[in-house]
Amino acid sequence: MEDLKKTVAENIIRLRTNANMTQAQLGEKLNYSDKSVSKWERGESLPDAYVLKNIAELFYVSVDYLLSKHSDDEKIESQIQFQRYNHKVISLIAIFGVWAAVLIAFVTLWIVTGGIYWIMFVYAVPISLILTLIFNSIWGRNKTNRNVLIISGILWGGLACLYLSFLSNSFWQLFLIGVPLQIIIILCGFIRRRKPR
Repeated sequence: MEDLKKTVAENIIRLRTNANMTQAQLGEKLNYSDKSVSKWERGESLPDAYVLKNIAELFYVSVDYLLSKHSDDEKIESQIQFQRYNHKVISLIAIFGVWAAVLIAFVTLWIVTGGIYWIMFVYAVPISLILTLIFNSIWGRNKTNRNVLIISGILWGGLACLYLSFLSNSFWQLFLIGVPLQIIIILCGFIRRRKPR
């Protein structure tokens, strides 16, 4: 049993450090405290089967990998970096897809109607930020801090869209609504999730 604890401990340390994660960051992703992660890494306790499965999924390895010994010179296939790269590329494809669709609609309307609907590009900003928020919530490493910034951008971008849509009426007061909402968004960033023991 001690050998198994030591093996799992070494593998968790190896995967975590390879991913440039702290014990606290790993604990946050698993919804455990950094003290629990520290106990696992010192070989004082073993994570239960559910947690082992979550760790394996997080680092794109099998549970068997966590339970097996590996030599020090064995290079961890950079699955984590490979997945992060793919996540970034997928995110960029989606965001540039929004801008491409807006550009196509802009050019089409310009050719067909002769009108220049530049406001479409303004609306593309909050739409792109919404996609960024979705991808960051799914794949992001520092979700809370980034999400606060992204949601702030969505708020002010949305208000700018409304203001520019009704420019002839000069509804500058719309931006006053943004101040308390921005404070709420910032305060939401301070909410901490409770860590199980």
